[in-house]
Amino acid sequence: APLPGTADELRALSAAVKGDPKRIYLRKSATERMVKSLDLSDSRIIAFATHGLVAGDLKFAEPALVLTPPDKGTALNDGLLTAGEVAQLKLNADLVILSACNTAAADGTPGAEGLSGLAKAFFYAGARALLVSHWSVNSEAAVAITTGMLGEMADNPEIGRAEALRRSMLAMMETEGKDHFAHPMFWAPFVVVGEGGAPLNTREE
Repeated sequence: APLPGTADELRALSAAVKGDPKRIYLRKSATERMVKSLDLSDSRIIAFATHGLVAGDLKFAEPALVLTPPDKGTALNDGLLTAGEVAQLKLNADLVILSACNTAAADGTPGAEGLSGLAKAFFYAGARALLVSHWSVNSEAAVAITTGMLGEMADNPEIGRAEALRRSMLAMMETEGKDHFAHPMFWAPFVVVGEGGAPLNTREE
């Protein structure tokens, strides 16, 4: 299903860290082929705002991120960026944001632990920290959490990623006119895994 709010979410995330608008890929540009062709090794923060599939969804064995499907699928570009394909990316990111459902899910093998799917794949690829979700997320809440977190990091570079997420959660709970955001179902699925502190080049001596 379409996720119209993700375009505004990605633009807001980019603006929070003074990113290059030309490096925002939406709709027809947001393809598996595009992701695989980009040099992502110089990107400090990478964000995906889309649907996340757990192993077994749509009869696929691996968890995956859903990207814009091509008219005719190929091995290079079938519209799904699987955990196996993620692991082959070359990253050097302080933070990867997976603003999607169930991105902390297991890889689908019997008895597998959580975080063994997409999360582990991004660590293999070179990410130092991830923002992932433990269950299905509300789209409006995901926008509030992710943009609030990056806003906190931009305004307070001395704090860590985990602290920035905590402040974003507290701010969302207190959103005027949206008392329902105080319920854990909206903010509790999100968690920072990996290096939760501030990047080394921003920490106080």
